[in-house]
Amino acid sequence: MTVTVKLFATFRKGRFKESQRDYPEQTTVGEVIDDLCLPNHELGAILLNARHVGKGLQLHEGDTLSIFPLVGGG
Repeated sequence: MTVTVKLFATFRKGRFKESQRDYPEQTTVGEVIDDLCLPNHELGAILLNARHVGKGLQLHEGDTLSIFPLVGGG
């Protein structure tokens, strides 16, 4: 299945901004995060089709997964 993955801020460094990626059926959000070698301790918001989700949710054909790192500042 093809999924659009969007990375934001520091997660783009050395990776990509947006990519159409192929994954097997029943792939979870967490498996995509692991595949991209994103550090779990830096994960902020995870959105699937513009809704907040957890890492255990399964992806479907045509989904858009947006992954944001934690942000700091004041």
